[in-house]
Amino acid sequence: MNEHSQYLKSISPFNLLSDELLMEVSTHLQELNYPKDKVIYHQEISKLKGVDIIVKGNYESFFYDSGKNKRLPEIHQPGFCYGGVSLLLNQRQSLRTVIAKKGTLVYFLHRKYFRELCKTSEPFFQYFASEFGKRMQNEEFVHFFKRPVSAEENFVAAEDLFTRRLETMELRAIVQCNKNTPIFEAARLMAANKVSCLFITNHTGEIFGYVTDITLRDRVIALQKAASSPVGDVTESPVISLNADAFAYEAALMMFRTKTRYLLVNKSGQHAGFISRNKLLSDQAQSPLAFIQSVKSAISDDELKRKWHSVPQFVSQLLNRGVNAQIANQVITTIADTIAQKVIENVIEELGAPPAKFVFMVLGSEGRKEQTFKTDQDNAIIYEDKANEHREMVRDYFLDFADRVSGKLDHIGFSFCTGGFMAKNPKWTHSLSHWKKNYQHWMDESIPETVINFSTFFDCRTIYGETAIMDELHEFLDNELKEHPSEKLFFNMAKNALQYEPPLTFFKSIRTFTKGSREVFDIKKVMSPIVDLVRVYALKHRIFAVNTGERLWALKQQNIFTDAEYNELSQSYYLLMNMRLKNQSSQIIADHVEADNYIEISRLTTIERVTLKEIFNVIKNFQVKIKLQFTGGLLN
Repeated sequence: MNEHSQYLKSISPFNLLSDELLMEVSTHLQELNYPKDKVIYHQEISKLKGVDIIVKGNYESFFYDSGKNKRLPEIHQPGFCYGGVSLLLNQRQSLRTVIAKKGTLVYFLHRKYFRELCKTSEPFFQYFASEFGKRMQNEEFVHFFKRPVSAEENFVAAEDLFTRRLETMELRAIVQCNKNTPIFEAARLMAANKVSCLFITNHTGEIFGYVTDITLRDRVIALQKAASSPVGDVTESPVISLNADAFAYEAALMMFRTKTRYLLVNKSGQHAGFISRNKLLSDQAQSPLAFIQSVKSAISDDELKRKWHSVPQFVSQLLNRGVNAQIANQVITTIADTIAQKVIENVIEELGAPPAKFVFMVLGSEGRKEQTFKTDQDNAIIYEDKANEHREMVRDYFLDFADRVSGKLDHIGFSFCTGGFMAKNPKWTHSLSHWKKNYQHWMDESIPETVINFSTFFDCRTIYGETAIMDELHEFLDNELKEHPSEKLFFNMAKNALQYEPPLTFFKSIRTFTKGSREVFDIKKVMSPIVDLVRVYALKHRIFAVNTGERLWALKQQNIFTDAEYNELSQSYYLLMNMRLKNQSSQIIADHVEADNYIEISRLTTIERVTLKEIFNVIKNFQVKIKLQFTGGLLN
């Protein structure tokens, strides 16, 4: 045997071949020398002409993620054969990027001879198949080997969902009866008109509720209620309505938020017809909204966890299709709300009915309906005041309830808040009277800590429970701001909006910092001044809309902001949000890493950089305005 065949005989899997075959193979080997740091193959680009058998030196192989970070690096020593799996199972494309780490000698065997060996020797072929099978047991390897297809290829959301208006859809005619109609006559009316929903009117003829096939099953047959009873006794409410010029996605999101299955459609002040949730979703069967429906039918926390982990794919598809970031936020928020509502309902089933009326509210970005993929829990509970003898029992129930809800949400993917702004923290689960005192104290004290609390809890909304409790709290807050406006509070909240300086250098380039191997800036911090300054104006003018975009619109309607100011801030905010969501979805889907808020400057196009600089200037200009109006001058 010659030198080449003897070397092959000493390494796997060539040691499985006969001496005769090894001698034959050795005549087809080519010696190749590579200098240090020579890139031999590029993942998913290089087409392999054969296999490399390392004789001296070594190879480093790895996957690059979209941020050019090395993933799953491996060092291959002499005796390793690179390229077999790529030739057999990956259409000759190199699975990974390969670099020669020091002066390296390899024996190269052309793919033609390699494939002949695989056909000739079953054990030789099975060696590569087995090695590949072992690698496929590594979840991260599988992710990079089977990279997600592009959003364009995998787009499943129906385009017209975000452009189609209700007036263009087929509406069902409204069938109705008076609330005093006997149940059996109402059922006959439904049968005669072949409808599954019958609308119920009050004594003035206004629709106030509805009954369905399910209503009759659950509230009449199951309870053995007399069929001669008035149908008003089993009517479901409230009835939700939208104008005919509303978009299909708005109707669907409204239905999920209000838990109604039927929506009245109004045109020119009259009911033009109605549409059911099933009808709307069947028309949009391939949209993310069908996914929301599947969330509602999930039966376990693990299933909810899988659903939440699928959300970035939907949002990525929407953004790459040109859907506005504001709509994407609404989709994320609605899914998150739906999951939280399912969790709350499951916990109530475990513990039994609550001993008092309550609201479960969400705060911060979730409260503003501006949730992203890097999110934690921000929530609280307000329950109605009870007599002294029941207070401890009520409080014990809700603390246990809050602890279970928070634990389940953490399991699903909404991690515990590091700042402790959670209902499981006894500090944030209290009676309505206690919450009123909280707000009163924060407004009166107005120091940095209380201003942070006030800002966080000003961005709150109900996702479950008695909305009347939140309405009463808002009414209290509105009166306090009207009767005893706290200039000190406005001053300190304005200072928060001035703390962060947009990252522009003296020479008008974007200031970055190093994060690992990346030069980045924090896009969340860039967006915060817009959120903060809009919140200050909303508070000053007692606007209780929670969403930044909605607050901006309300401020424009009250002539607090001009059309130009509204457009500048709104466009700036949602351009940043678009960039933030795209970056996070790319990290999760393409790079298989946890999302963060760091944008790598080298990955931005020239147009994106120019746009960012203009946005930074918009923020700086508004910071000057807020400094003048709320802190008394430029020098403060």
